[in-house]
Amino acid sequence: MPDSILLWFKSFVPPRSNVDRFERMRSCAGSLFGILLAGLASYAILPREAATIWLIAPMGASAVLLFAVPASPLAQPWSIIGGNLCSALIGVSCAKLIQEPALAAAVAISLAIGAMFLARCIHPPSGAVALTAVLGGPVVHDMGYAFVLAPVLLNSVLLLLAALFFNNATGRRYPHAQQSAAPHPHQTRDELPISRLGFSHEDLDAVLKNYNQVIDIGRDDLEEIFLQTEMRAYHRRFGETRCQDVMSRDVVAVEFATSLDEAWRLLQTHRLRALPVVDRARHVIGIVSRTDFLEHAGVEVHTGLAAQLRTLLHRVPFSHSDKPEVVGQIMSRPVVSAGVDTPVLELVPRMADGLHQIPVVDADGKLAGMLTQSDMIAALYEKNLAAARSLPAAGLRSAA
Repeated sequence: MPDSILLWFKSFVPPRSNVDRFERMRSCAGSLFGILLAGLASYAILPREAATIWLIAPMGASAVLLFAVPASPLAQPWSIIGGNLCSALIGVSCAKLIQEPALAAAVAISLAIGAMFLARCIHPPSGAVALTAVLGGPVVHDMGYAFVLAPVLLNSVLLLLAALFFNNATGRRYPHAQQSAAPHPHQTRDELPISRLGFSHEDLDAVLKNYNQVIDIGRDDLEEIFLQTEMRAYHRRFGETRCQDVMSRDVVAVEFATSLDEAWRLLQTHRLRALPVVDRARHVIGIVSRTDFLEHAGVEVHTGLAAQLRTLLHRVPFSHSDKPEVVGQIMSRPVVSAGVDTPVLELVPRMADGLHQIPVVDADGKLAGMLTQSDMIAALYEKNLAAARSLPAAGLRSAA
């Protein structure tokens, strides 16, 4: 057999899936749970008659989307509800108005696709719903438009409820709504620093527009995949610098009960922006920054800054006070932290989006160090400088 024909046959075989065993088992268990719940509930709700249809076949295809690929735009709540309703209405109408079954089926599918595009609820199994309404036989035809409500709408709602519960209970965000762009912390028209290098949101939008096809992945997920790919390529080229390699180890920290005036003195003495707050076992429970002090002092304008800070820091000589007295009352939590083995590059987006320092914890969750923007800049500078120095040497070797 010629190699070209063999390659042509091999093109029909899909590549090996990157999904692990747990995710496959999760999807199978979810479809079992969803179809069983939808079927039993529909059977209990609908009349117990021989001609009653309590579960339609397209729900099996919907279960594949809702439990195996819950992040797909085609598997979102409006997709299944809107897509199935539009298709059922169109299918029943075509069955009543067009006598020829083959023509009615073709028209129903065509109009259903157009309606789903218009209503932004594309759901592939909905095509089977339209086809069922046309070719479902006398039982479906006798139901007329009641078929839209039961079993189509009833099955769809029950399966959606099962997907909402199961996916979130097993660690999958559902609905998987596209995340809006993070607001600029300084409320200016500039892009966030992390967006000024590499591709931008506008670049991705332009490429998707030129691609001009429906893709079975959310835009935010696609952007995240591209960003992770860029990061992995950087790791491969320049190696990995981990937090423990560049973090500050002699960390000034405070406890929950540390007084505000003592914490402020430490910030001033050591010229720090923030202090990690730890418990007696050195687990990080919060972080207190200069911003926290200013916010709780009620500072909005520059006038009266010193007086307002003095009022906040002054200890009240009573057992009870509405004014914050200790660090634990003004600290920020939960805390964004990193492990000692976390690659520094993974923290670049968080640092670029406004964080100035991140506590670093060991395997037991205890404070091990502090990573600041200065540490980050130094690490990236050293890596790029080393890469730049290696280029001339590589050129000399190739010339030799």
